[in-house]
This record gives sequence, structure tokens and C-alpha cells, in this order.
Amino acid sequence: MTTDTYLTIQEEAVATFKDKGSKFIAYAFPISNESDFKLRLEALRKEHFNAVHHCFAYRLQPDKSVYRSSDDGEPTGSAGKPIFNQLLSKDLTYVAVIVVRYFGGTLLGVSGLIHAYKEATRMALEAASILEKIVYETYRLEFPYDSLPTVMKLIKDEELIQEQQQFDLSCSLQIQVRQQQSADIVAKLKAISGVQSEHLGSY
Repeated sequence: MTTDTYLTIQEEAVATFKDKGSKFIAYAFPISNESDFKLRLEALRKEHFNAVHHCFAYRLQPDKSVYRSSDDGEPTGSAGKPIFNQLLSKDLTYVAVIVVRYFGGTLLGVSGLIHAYKEATRMALEAASILEKIVYETYRLEFPYDSLPTVMKLIKDEELIQEQQQFDLSCSLQIQVRQQQSADIVAKLKAISGVQSEHLGSY
């Protein structure tokens, strides 16, 4: 991978691991934000309302700086952490895994739970299609009409992605720039008369 790419999964994958009567159903799925995750968790809680635990972990952002895990009533560190560690081992982001557990009547112990949650998660991620995505920076540009030809030529020459445009008293555009190009592109934009750029974030 280059420095401005990340790994995620393309679609939801499901796997089941069984041990001593307990069943662990792992759902691995792509998410764009925490709201996506909460909606899927709520749906799985309704679908598996008889399950005793709905443990999970997820990571977000290209730099993987947003993450969370939950044991959901299992012994501390026995569920959320092994799920999360599988995301770490595959270096994934914008991915969540929820493992639904049906208790089989026999206690597995902490080590048994760690193994079960790890294996269920590993199996689900192995079943998923992993893909590499490019990190883009989004900018809003404001500039006078006189600068429009020069700005549009830059967008064309550098093969930038144009998302939105508005032409009123002045010109307004929203563009996406590959992260590793962003410093160079911003410098070129600043060199164009009257152009003001605002960084809106990366994804």
C-alpha cells in the first residue's frame, strides 16, 4: 500500500463458530460512520433477540483513529478485544464486526471465550472481500469569474474530482484531491489570483 490508501471490506460476510454447545455468529460489514454501525447493531439485536450477548468492535477513519469495542456482558477483555485484534491484524478500517452469542449451557472460561470470539471474527473476515481504497482530501474553492478558466484547466490537467459547483456573484467549487497530491495542488491553487480554498476533511 502507498501512504494514502487504506484497507476495508467490500460487503458483509457472516461466519459461525461453535464450541461446547455455544454458537458464535460473526457479522463483518463495511461502515461509513458510527450511525451505520448503530443501525446494524440495532437490527441484529432485534433479529437475535434470544441471544445472550452482542459483542463488537469497529474502526473508522483513514488513519484508524476512531475505534470502539464492547464485551456486552462477557468477562472483561474476553470478547471485544479479540474481535478488535482481528481488525488490527488485517489492518482494516471503516469495518465493524458484531458477534452474536447463543449460550449452550457449558461455561467456556475466559480463554475459551477469547478463542471463540477470535475465531468467529477471523472466519467472517476471511470470507469478506478486502479492497484497497485511496484517501481523498475535500476542498471548497471560492474565486472570481476571471479565474474560472485557470481553475478549470488545473482541475482537468491534474485529473481532480469535481463534486459541486455554483456560479453566482462569484464561483464556488468542491473538489477531491488524492491525499499525496494535496500539498502540491493547494500550492498551485494559491498561485491563481483570487482563489480561496477551505479544507473540508478527508475520507
